[in-house]
Amino acid sequence: MTRVLAVMTCLALLTVAAEATDDPHPLLAIALGTTYAAHALVSLWWLPRQPVPRRYWLTAAHVCLQLPLGVLLFGAAHAGVGATLLLLVLVSQCVLLLPLPAAAGVTAVVPLVHLGMGWADFARNALGLLGAAVFTALVTALLQQAQRARAELAEANELLRGYAAQAVELATTRERNRLARDIHDGLGHHLTVVQMQVQAARAVLPTDPARADAVLAKAQHQASEALAEVRRSVATLRDPVARPPLREALETLTGEAAATGLDATLEVTGPERPLPQEAEESLFRSAQEGLTNVRKHAGATCARVTLAYGRDGTVRLAVRDDGRGLSPGGDGGPRSFGLLGLRERAARVGGRVTVGPAPGSGTELLVEVPG
Repeated sequence: MTRVLAVMTCLALLTVAAEATDDPHPLLAIALGTTYAAHALVSLWWLPRQPVPRRYWLTAAHVCLQLPLGVLLFGAAHAGVGATLLLLVLVSQCVLLLPLPAAAGVTAVVPLVHLGMGWADFARNALGLLGAAVFTALVTALLQQAQRARAELAEANELLRGYAAQAVELATTRERNRLARDIHDGLGHHLTVVQMQVQAARAVLPTDPARADAVLAKAQHQASEALAEVRRSVATLRDPVARPPLREALETLTGEAAATGLDATLEVTGPERPLPQEAEESLFRSAQEGLTNVRKHAGATCARVTLAYGRDGTVRLAVRDDGRGLSPGGDGGPRSFGLLGLRERAARVGGRVTVGPAPGSGTELLVEVPG
């Protein structure tokens, strides 16, 4: 808008100069027009850069100077087109820089430059100039509104780009965390079983080669399961993979634990019912992590997995052992990646995970999810 008004000011000054050539004394009109135009050009560049309260006062002073100068120019130029254009530039500038009531006041005052005429001529010419001034003010206001809308749209687009980048980053982080949990809970579980079976085989190899061979066969089977788990995790990136029913999957887990020498049992209470896939995944991974921790850390001889379908709309899974229990003040803590992953899974479905001493002795891992 500033550039457009500057071009209009220069064109209006050239028009004043062209019209003054027919006047016997053209220098006065040209001098007044040059002074008016120079002041207008400086104000177009300088006033918008001022802070709002100060800008209003400076613009008001600018108008008080330009209006009398415009009246003199209007008379010297004999109400020519160039003088009219310069006054319309002032109207447009006021719309851009002043509050709407003040700009409307300037628009209403501009036609008074015709006061020196007779009443009939004044009414005709003032009405025409008023129409031109109102039209100029409306067009300027609409262009200003469109400019603001474009600026707001550009700002909104920038915000949307930022939000989109954040959404992509969040989705990437969540997928990375999910893969980390799957690798830890799935592959880590199977490798723990393989490690313990290999240790057991080495312990009995000198005295009982047949038993050692049987244990190694189980370790080989677990290694195959670990490889299948990796394949399932990779395939999940393309298509979801259906897991066996929860009870069947838990029976497989306790059977694997029992094969390593741990007395592991499963108990299911309450009427079984279908659960959301994420809830079943959370319960299964909790049992898997619980049994893995029992074998690795608890020094336990037995472990009991209980799956309880409550009447209150909650499903609870508990893994209890008779091991050494938690260290004083310990609950697995945020440093345990496995328990951290279980808490994240449970939180995603509105559940919770607690770890504490089991009744009697040992440790209890309890997971509660809605379902």
